[in-house]
Amino acid sequence: MKPAPTLSSAFLHPVGHSLPEPLVALRKQRGTALVDMPLPTRKTENWKYSSKYLKLTDEMAIALPAEGKTGSSLAVPGYKVAFLNGVMIPEASEYPDLDGITIQSFDDLSDDEAAELADRLDSTLDNNAVQMARLNSARFEDGLLIRLSPDAVLDQPLFIVHEVTADASGSAFPRIYVDAGRHSQITLVEEYISSGSEPVMVNTVSEFTLADGANVTSIRLNMEGENVQHIGATGVRQQRSSRFESHSVGFGGPLRRHDLQVRLEGEGAECKLNGVVVTQGKQHYDNHTTIEHIAAHCNSEETYRNIAADQSHAIFNGRIHIHQDAQKSNANMNNKNLLLSNGAEIDTKPELEIYADDVKCAHGATIGQLDEASLFYLVSRGIARREANVLLTMAFINELVEQIPVAAVRETAQTRLNQFFDQTFEEA
Repeated sequence: MKPAPTLSSAFLHPVGHSLPEPLVALRKQRGTALVDMPLPTRKTENWKYSSKYLKLTDEMAIALPAEGKTGSSLAVPGYKVAFLNGVMIPEASEYPDLDGITIQSFDDLSDDEAAELADRLDSTLDNNAVQMARLNSARFEDGLLIRLSPDAVLDQPLFIVHEVTADASGSAFPRIYVDAGRHSQITLVEEYISSGSEPVMVNTVSEFTLADGANVTSIRLNMEGENVQHIGATGVRQQRSSRFESHSVGFGGPLRRHDLQVRLEGEGAECKLNGVVVTQGKQHYDNHTTIEHIAAHCNSEETYRNIAADQSHAIFNGRIHIHQDAQKSNANMNNKNLLLSNGAEIDTKPELEIYADDVKCAHGATIGQLDEASLFYLVSRGIARREANVLLTMAFINELVEQIPVAAVRETAQTRLNQFFDQTFEEA
C-alpha cells in the first residue's frame, strides 16, 4: 500500500535563501516537528471540505526571485513593500521615514533581533488548528518585521504586494510580523497577485500583536490566478483597549483558504472582522475564523458574505469562544450566502461556545438565491435582466466593500467584482 503523503515528504527539503542563525534554527526546529505529520484529509474536521483540493508535490520547490519589480494592480497611495515569491525586493519598495516605525526584512535583522523574533513567531496561532501554518514556519525564506513604538502613527497605509511567478513550478512562503506598541496606529494592506500559468502553492502567515490602546487595520486582497493554490493564516493577540479591524476580499481559485484567529486578552479590547468571497466555475474558497474572548468587557463584530456561481464551492466556519472570566462580553457573528446557480455549493457553520453567564452573544447564517420578485420589479421598470442581476448581487456585498477604509482597495475590489459579474451573468 502506498504510504499517505506527509508535509515533510512534500516540502521539507533544503532551501537556499539566507536568514540570521536564530531564524534558521527555528525553521529547522519546526521542520523536525513536521516529520511524518500527515497532510489534512476529509477526516480532519476543519479540512473536510478543502482537503481534496490540496495538491503538494516534490516539484513545488521554492522559486527564487528574478531581477525586476513586482506589478501591483493597485495605484498605491501610500508606502509599499514588494515581495516576489516570498522574498522581499528592496529596490521595488518605498519605506516610511518616520520616528518610531521600523520596517525590516528578516534577512536584515541582527542575531539578537532575530532571536527575539524567533521567540515570538507562531505565538498568535493555535498551530493544532492551523496545520499549514506549521509548514510556513518550516519553510519561510524571508519575512517582514514591522515595529511601532508607543504612540507611533503611520500617516498613510502600508501596502505589501505579494507577487508569485510561475515561470517554473514552485511555492512561496511569505511571512509578516507586526508589533504595535501602546497607542500606536497602522493600516496594512496585503495584496496577493500572480503571473504565469504553471502550478504554484502559496502558504502565507501574518501575525499581529497589539499592546494597550493600539489600533490596527488589516486589509487583505486575494486576486491570484487559476494556477495558484493559496493557504493563508492570520493570528492576532490584543491587549487592553486595543482595536483590530480586518477587511478581507477573496476571489476563488483551485484552492483558497484563510484561517483568521483573534485573541482578546485585555479588558476593553475590540475587533471587527469583515469578509467578502466570490467563486465561479469550479473554484473553491474556505474561510475559518476564531475569536477568543479571554478578558472581560471585550467586543467583537463579525460579518462575512459569500457568493457562489456555476459549480463552485464556498465555505464559512466561524467560531466565537467566550472564556469563563470574559464577563460582560459582547459578540455578534453574521454570515449571509448567495447561490447564483443550482450547481454551486455553500457550507456555513457558525459556532458559539460560552462559559460566562453575563454576556451578549448572537450568531446567524442564511443561504439563498436572488429574489425573483425583486428581479421582476427591476425588469418591469425597464432595467435589463442582466443589469438587474448585477444590481441585486452587488447590493448583497456592497455594504462590506464600502466599509474598506482605503479608496484604492475599494476601487480595485469593485473592478474585479464587476469582472466577476460580467463572466457570471449572461445577457438575457
